[in-house]
Amino acid sequence: MVGVTGSSPVSPTSLFLRLDAMSRDSRTHDFGWLEELNPQQKSAVTHGDGPLLVVAGAGSGKTKTLAYRVAYLIGSQHIAPERILLMTFTRRAAEEMVRRAAAICDQGPVVTSRIWGGTFHAIANRILRIYSKEAGLSPDFTVMDEADAADLMNVVRHELNLAKGEKRFPRKGTCLAVYSRCLNGNEPLESVLRQFYPWCLEWKEQLKQLFTQYVIRKQQRGVLDYDDLLFYWRQLLTDDTMARELCGRFDHVLVDEYQDTNTVQADILRGMRKYNPNLMVVGDDAQSIYSFRAANVRNILDFPKQFSGTTVVTLEQNYRSVEPILETTNALISHARERYTKDLWSIRKGGDKPLLVTCRDESAQDRFVVDKILEHYEQGIPLQKQAVLFRVGHLSDSLEIELTRRNLPYHKYGGLRFLEASHVKDMVSILRVAENPLDEIAWFRILQLIDGIGPATAARVIAHVSKARDARVIRSFDAPAAGREGMKGLAGLMDDLINLGEGNPSGQVQRIRGFYDDILAARYDNAVQRKRDIEHIEQIAGKYRSRRQFLTDLTLDPPNSTSDLAAAPLKDEDWLVLSTIHSAKGCEWDVVYLIHAADGWLPSDMSTGSDKEIEEERRLAYVAMTRAKNFLYITWPLRYYQRRSSFGDRHAYAQLSRFLTDDVRSTCTLVSSGVNGYPAEDEEGYAGDIVGRVRREINSMWD
Repeated sequence: MVGVTGSSPVSPTSLFLRLDAMSRDSRTHDFGWLEELNPQQKSAVTHGDGPLLVVAGAGSGKTKTLAYRVAYLIGSQHIAPERILLMTFTRRAAEEMVRRAAAICDQGPVVTSRIWGGTFHAIANRILRIYSKEAGLSPDFTVMDEADAADLMNVVRHELNLAKGEKRFPRKGTCLAVYSRCLNGNEPLESVLRQFYPWCLEWKEQLKQLFTQYVIRKQQRGVLDYDDLLFYWRQLLTDDTMARELCGRFDHVLVDEYQDTNTVQADILRGMRKYNPNLMVVGDDAQSIYSFRAANVRNILDFPKQFSGTTVVTLEQNYRSVEPILETTNALISHARERYTKDLWSIRKGGDKPLLVTCRDESAQDRFVVDKILEHYEQGIPLQKQAVLFRVGHLSDSLEIELTRRNLPYHKYGGLRFLEASHVKDMVSILRVAENPLDEIAWFRILQLIDGIGPATAARVIAHVSKARDARVIRSFDAPAAGREGMKGLAGLMDDLINLGEGNPSGQVQRIRGFYDDILAARYDNAVQRKRDIEHIEQIAGKYRSRRQFLTDLTLDPPNSTSDLAAAPLKDEDWLVLSTIHSAKGCEWDVVYLIHAADGWLPSDMSTGSDKEIEEERRLAYVAMTRAKNFLYITWPLRYYQRRSSFGDRHAYAQLSRFLTDDVRSTCTLVSSGVNGYPAEDEEGYAGDIVGRVRREINSMWD
C-alpha cells in the first residue's frame, strides 16, 4: 500500500486516481512542444476535467494557448476531434486555431477538420439543421442578414400603420436595434428604451405589437435572423432530453473572447455543459468593450459562480509591449472598480516611456502626430507598422487633411460591407428563394428587378407562391403586360435552379448570371466592377457542395468589403493606419498614437450616464494603449474650435481624460506642443514667422 508516513492508508479508488494522474503526466512529457509554453500557459493547456477560466491579459498568447489546448486534447488525451467544440468570434479565428493545433500535434487536416469550430451563430445554424424537427423549423429555413431583417421589420411596421401618425415613429433600423438589444441582453423593453432609446419610450406599446408580429411573420415564412439562431439553440437546451443529447456530443467545449459574449450565449454554454463540466473559456475582462452589441462583462466576472469548481489561470506575461508601456496600462486599469487582478510584465525591459502630449489645439496635435510619424519612418519603421487610434471616426478629420497636405498615404478602416451592396443582395436573394420559396423579403427584392412589376404586383406574386409553397408557380401568375416577358425569364430561371437541386452552387450562380447580367447593366452604374463581384461569388460557390451551406456561410461570415463604390486606388508601397479603438482590438503596431484623450471624447460624453458605461470607456482606453509594441503617444488638445475658419475664434477648453490620473501620468513623459496660446519654439513653420517675431519682441520688453 502506497501512503505517506503518519497518514491514514490510501483507498484503492484514491490510488487508482493518483496512478492515472501520474500516467497522464508521463504522457505529457512525451510532447516536447509543451515546453514552448510558459508555466501559466502550460497549466491551462494541460488542465484536466472541470471548468477552466483563462484570464488572458493583452498580448499574453491566448490564441497560442487555445491552439495548444486543442492539440493536447487530441494528441495527448486522445479525444476524438469531432467531440471537441471550439467557438470563436470569427470563422477565420477558429480556422487559424485548428490549423495551428494540427501542426503542433502532427495531425493531418482530415483529422482536424472534424473539429466543430466556428462562431456561435455558425454552430447554432449547424445544430438547428440537424435538429430542425425538434426545434419546430423547416429543414430548408433561410437566414436573413441584418439589412433583410430590417426590411422585414419595415414591412410589418407599415402593415400596422405605425408610420402614419402625427409624430415620428422609430425607423426600421432603430426598431431592429431595440428588438435585438432586448433579446441578446435579456432585458425588458422598457429598460432598454429608458437607457438607450429614451426618445422611443412613448412608443413602447406599439413596439411590443410590432415585435410580436415580426416574430410571427418570420415563423410563417421559414426565415431566421441572427438573433433567432441563438434563441432556438437556447430553447432546445431547455428540454432535458435535448440537453442530454447535445451535451453528449462533445467531451470538451472551448470558447474564445468570452468577455464579448452576451447573456443568451452564456445561457447556451450553461445548457451545453449541464451534464459535462469540461468547459474552457478564455478572455480578458479588461478588454470588454462591446456592450453596444449587448456583450455582458458579468459573464466573465461571474464565471466561477456560474460554473462551480472553476479553476482560474491568469496569463500575465506579455509578448507584445516593452515594460514602460505595460507600467502605464497596468496603472490605468488598476482603477477599474471590479476586475481580475493581473499585472502584465514583459522581458522586454528597455524602451521609452509613453509620451503624454498636451497640444494647443487640434492643429498642433495634427502637426505633432505627423512629425512623429515621419520621424519613426526615417528611423526604419514602415507606415503600416504605425497606427493612429481614436474613439469615434470623425476625430481623424483634421488629421486626414494634414496627412494629405504632407503627402502621407493612409488607410482608414471602413467601407461598404459585401452583403450591403445592391448587386450582391440581388444574387443572394435569388438563391434564397430557390432554397426557401416562402422567403418574402428575398422575393420582394427579386420581383422588383423586373420591368413592369411594382410593390403591389410583387405582393400578389408572393401570396401566389406562398399558397403553393413552390417557386415554380410564378409561371402561372397573370402578370401585367409590361412585366410578362421578365416574369417568363424569371420562371425559367426558377425551373432550372430547382432542377439543378441542392448541389452544384457554382453552376446555379452561373445560371443566375445569364438571367441577371442584363439587369445589372441596365440598373446600376459601375457595371464592370460589380460584375467582378458576381464572378467572385461564383468562384466562392465553387468551393461548396451544397447551396444551403454556401448561403449560410455567405450570410454568417461574408467578405469584408466590395468593389462597389470603391475609393480611388491607393498606389503606394506603404500607408499609415487610421482606426477607431473598437476596430483596432486584436491588432498591434510598433507605434501607436492615441489622439483626443480628452474628457468628452475619452470617455465619450455619450457614455458617461452610469458607472457601468464609464468603466467600459476606461477599458476602451486600455485596449487602445495595449496595441503598442515599442512606442506609445497619448495626445490631447487644450482647445477645440467650434467653427473651422481661419478667422473664427469660437472655441472650448478641454480637460485631460479622467482616466489619466496622477499615478498614470507618473509613468509617462509629459511634453507640450504649442500650449499657452502660442506655437512651440521648435514647431515647423513658426520659428521665423510674424507670430514668433511679435512674441519675441514683446517678451524682450520684460528682459
